[in-house]
Amino acid sequence: MRTHWEGDAFDPECPTRIVLDRVGDKWTVLIVDVLDGGPKRFNEIRLAIGGITPKVLTSTLRSLVADGLVDREVFAEVPPRVEYSLTDLGRSLQEPVAALRRWAEANVAAITGNRDRHAEAGQADRA
Repeated sequence: MRTHWEGDAFDPECPTRIVLDRVGDKWTVLIVDVLDGGPKRFNEIRLAIGGITPKVLTSTLRSLVADGLVDREVFAEVPPRVEYSLTDLGRSLQEPVAALRRWAEANVAAITGNRDRHAEAGQADRA
């Protein structure tokens, strides 16, 4: 099995698109950013993000673990304690994810303003 090769995101058959889908997901961006601060338990992640349902968080964490971006560690305690942390691969994603989040925060006003103007222009055209 090859462990190092480069994909071509413009090739519709390339699995790079699956990776882009994963890292472009808003929940992935937020989870990776939250876990940059160190290991967190499920509810710590959920509370830090806000607005994510437990079902979606569970599903996203499972996918991130399967992709090798997040590690899930179960501690033999009663009740069991589970912590999530970034793997080395996940940490390599943190910088671009943080940059994307910062860009979104810096430009959200311009984008929502543009959307509002576009919607208003569309309504005026229909009138």
